[in-house]
Amino acid sequence: MTFEDLLNLGGGVTPGTPPPKEVALAMAVSLALNLAIATLYRKTYKGTRYSQDYVQTLIMIGVVTTILIMVVAGNGAIAFGMFAAFSVIRFRRTLGQSRDLAFVFFAMAIGMVVGARLYSMAVIITAIVGVAVYLLTKTDAFAPRRASHMLTLRMTSDMDFEQLLLPVFDNFADRVQLVSVSSAQAGMMTELRYGLQLKIGASTPKLLEALHLVCGNNRVILTPTGNELDM
Repeated sequence: MTFEDLLNLGGGVTPGTPPPKEVALAMAVSLALNLAIATLYRKTYKGTRYSQDYVQTLIMIGVVTTILIMVVAGNGAIAFGMFAAFSVIRFRRTLGQSRDLAFVFFAMAIGMVVGARLYSMAVIITAIVGVAVYLLTKTDAFAPRRASHMLTLRMTSDMDFEQLLLPVFDNFADRVQLVSVSSAQAGMMTELRYGLQLKIGASTPKLLEALHLVCGNNRVILTPTGNELDM
């Protein structure tokens, strides 16, 4: 006996709206799978803006999607009414990461598959996607080879910054990209912003010391960004 047979209760899948008992069981399956998705999100989250509200919303989205799919099955009038109602909904929350949106679609997709009474397929999809997400996160796949930095510094306007900074960059960085050049302090100073990738083993204090010597002890700010340079 398959998993679908256990949940179908009637011995066969009917094209119309399912009985209340099957809806309740489908909701239980959807809840269990979406709890697994929420746990996966929590275990693999790496940001600084973790939200309990978002995780609980993921679970509710999956379960509610299951209910909607089962209720509208075979009833065009209800389906059209729900489509009209949801078309006016606007979500106000700004997602912190792109993967947050992917988890929303993940929860909705599992809710839809369960709502379509494809229970075994929903379990298999959750397992395969969940393992893939976990492995990609734990192995840090597709991460930058080395941490990138944003460099902001000031030099007097009479300095040839390209010639002065070139030896420093050759010693400490593999890649350098000039982002912006602007005038400061009524034209007396030139403010430069670079994106750069430090060499393996490069000393940040020594880099700052070299930059201070070149810039005449003017302001130097080195900020880690964790992003690959677009070069």
